[in-house]
Amino acid sequence: MKRFLLAFLALLVASPAAAAELPRIVSNNGRHAMMVDGQPFLMLTGQVNNSSNYPAALPKVWPVIRQLHANTVQVPIGWEQVEPVEGRFDFSFVEELLRQARANDVRLILLWFGTWKNTSPNYTPEWVKTDTRRFPRMKTAEGRTHYVLSPHGRATLEADRRAFVRLMQHLKAADPQHTVIMVQPQNEAGSYGLARDRSAEAERLFAGAVPAELAKLKGKRGTWSQVFGDFADQAFMSWHVARYIDEMAEAGKAVKNLLMYANAALGDPFDAKAASTSPSGGPQWNMIDVWKAAAPNLDFVAPDIYNRDHRAYMAYLGHYDRPDNPLFVAETGNAAEYARFFWPTIGKGGIGFAPFGMDATGYSNYPLGAKTLDAATIDAFGSKFQLFRPIAREWARIASTSPAWGAAKAPDAADQSHVFGRWRVTAQFELWEFGERDWTWIKTDPHPTKGVPVGGMAVAQIGPDEFLLAGADVRVRFGLDKAVAGENSMMVRVEEGTFDGEGRWTMSRAWNGDQTDYGLNFKSEPTLLRVKLGTYR
Repeated sequence: MKRFLLAFLALLVASPAAAAELPRIVSNNGRHAMMVDGQPFLMLTGQVNNSSNYPAALPKVWPVIRQLHANTVQVPIGWEQVEPVEGRFDFSFVEELLRQARANDVRLILLWFGTWKNTSPNYTPEWVKTDTRRFPRMKTAEGRTHYVLSPHGRATLEADRRAFVRLMQHLKAADPQHTVIMVQPQNEAGSYGLARDRSAEAERLFAGAVPAELAKLKGKRGTWSQVFGDFADQAFMSWHVARYIDEMAEAGKAVKNLLMYANAALGDPFDAKAASTSPSGGPQWNMIDVWKAAAPNLDFVAPDIYNRDHRAYMAYLGHYDRPDNPLFVAETGNAAEYARFFWPTIGKGGIGFAPFGMDATGYSNYPLGAKTLDAATIDAFGSKFQLFRPIAREWARIASTSPAWGAAKAPDAADQSHVFGRWRVTAQFELWEFGERDWTWIKTDPHPTKGVPVGGMAVAQIGPDEFLLAGADVRVRFGLDKAVAGENSMMVRVEEGTFDGEGRWTMSRAWNGDQTDYGLNFKSEPTLLRVKLGTYR
C-alpha cells in the first residue's frame, strides 16, 4: 500500500497539471514574448460581451469563438457576482467557465470588474454601491458627489482587494494547469468629467510633494502643480489609481503569480492635453511612465482601441509598443475594418489582439463596433486567426527574436515600406494579381477592394536574406534598398506553407512565374510564405 501511494504521488507530481509552468513575459532587446506552458504564445483572443459572464450565456459564446479560431477568451468576473452579500463568496461561474473553456481548448483571461469598469462602479455589489459613507465617491470642487469611487477610499480598496484575493485563491486551487493565463484587476480605470478627486483628503495630498519615484522620473521636486504643470490633475489621479490597482495586483500575485495588466480607455492619440481628461487617471498613453512607477506589480498596460481612423490606430500602437511594455491590443472594435490592424499589431511583435463582443447574445456596441456580428464580420478576424492558431507559438518565438514589421491599408491606399538591412519591403493595395498599376495599354476594372478598408501584411526577417511573410488583400514587393551599380535583386525561392507541431517549416507548394512576376499577391484568404532573396549581376 505504501509503495502504491508513493508511486501515485510521483505520478501526480510528474503530471502536466502539477508541473504546469506559470505564464510569464520574457523581454530581450526591446522585444517581448508571452510564455505559456514554457513556450512563446500569441494570444488570438475574443472578448465576450459584458453580460455574457453567466452560465446561461456560455452556449452562445463557444460557437462564435470556434468560428473566430481564437485560442484565448476574455471573460468578465463581476465583484457583485462573486460577493453579492458581504463576506459570502460564490465562484460557481468560475468553476463552470473553467470546465467549458478546457472542453473548448481555449485559454482564459479574466477581467475583474470591481471598483472600476469603464470608470464606473456598476459592477460593485449593492452593499458597496449604496453606502457612499463607507465607500466614498469622488467630489467636485463645489462639493458635489461624482459618479466614480474615490481611489482614496481605503475601505473600498480593502473590500475589493479581499474579494480579488479570494478569486485568486480559488484559481490556485481549481486551476493548477493555468487555463487562466492572465488577469486584469480592474477595467478601464479613471474618471470622465472630473480630472481628479477634490475631497478633503485628495486636496491635502495634492498640495503636498509628489512621491520620490515621480520626482526622480521628472528630474525635479515639488508639489504636483510644480512638477507636472498643466498635467498635474491627470498625473495625480493616475498615480493614485495606479497605486490602488497595484495593491490589488500585489495581493493577488502573492496567492497565484499570474500575469496582470491594466487597460486604457483612450483619449486623443496626438494631443496629450486633450487626452488628459478622456478619461483622467487610467493608463493613458501620456501617463505610461507614471503608471510604471506607481504599479510595479503590473506586467504591462494595454490600449483599448475603438478608433477606426488608420492614422490614430497606428499612433496608439506606437504609444504602447515600448521596450518596457509588451504590446497587447486588449480590446478593439469587432467591425470588419478593424481586422486589418491585426497585421501591424503582430508586425510590431504584439503578444495578442482581441476584438470585443465576440458572442451570439445579440448585443452590438455600434458605432464602436459592428452593427451585426454576421459570419462575414467574424471571418474578417477569424480568417487571420485560422492561419495563425496552428503557428501561434512559432510566430511568437520569431517575432520576439527577429526584426518584424506590419502594415494595414490606409484610406488613400498608399504604398507603405520598411527596410530590413539591405532589403526594402513594400506593401501595395488595390492591385490585381497580374500586371502593374501604370499599365494603360489594356482596360482594367477597378479592384474589388478599392475604397474598402481591408488589406495588410506582417513580415519577419528570419535570416539576412530570408523572410516569413503573411498577408491578405495586399501585394508585397521585395527589393534592394540601396543597390550597388550593376546589382539586381531576385526572389530565389518562395514557398507557401506552415509550421508543424515541432516548429518545422512544411511547404505545400512553391510560387513562381505569374505568382511572383508582379510581386507577391495575397487575396482575401490569409496565406503564409517563406521568401528567400538574392542578387545577380
